[in-house]
Amino acid sequence: MSATRVRTLVLLAVGVAAVTWWAMRMIVGRGAATPPDVPWLVVVVELVIAGVVLSMGWAVRQYQRGKRPLLDPVRAARTAVLAKASCYTGALLTGWYGGQALSLLTDADVPGSTTRAAAAGLAVLGAVALAVVGLVVEHWCRIPPPDAEEPAVSRGADLDPSVG
Repeated sequence: MSATRVRTLVLLAVGVAAVTWWAMRMIVGRGAATPPDVPWLVVVVELVIAGVVLSMGWAVRQYQRGKRPLLDPVRAARTAVLAKASCYTGALLTGWYGGQALSLLTDADVPGSTTRAAAAGLAVLGAVALAVVGLVVEHWCRIPPPDAEEPAVSRGADLDPSVG
């Protein structure tokens, strides 16, 4: 599994924000509906998920530093996958709520737009926190490279009983 690039996450967030902003402008421009409300609970859920990912990643980090004697390899792999999922989820939600906030801030005609924009802005902050935690935990889950001092020939000899 390759490391997640920050550039990829930023491009994803900007792309989703642009599409969301455009869609919101079309919806409000036609007068078909009011923009959706952003529940304040969204920020809490994003931060709880970020906390769980951070906690799981901390266990992997402590194991790699030798401060934790046992760690199930499947749990470590699941933590790495969860960290990657958190990165992409955080980027997508940043774009989604960022596009909503931009749309609401640029359209003062919508009743309650400042309150909705504030809620969307807080949701953006929670989503960015989720993405950053995902990147940090993904970094913690990297397996250190094998020792470069050990010659490759001797490693192969240790594995193959016919060499000797």
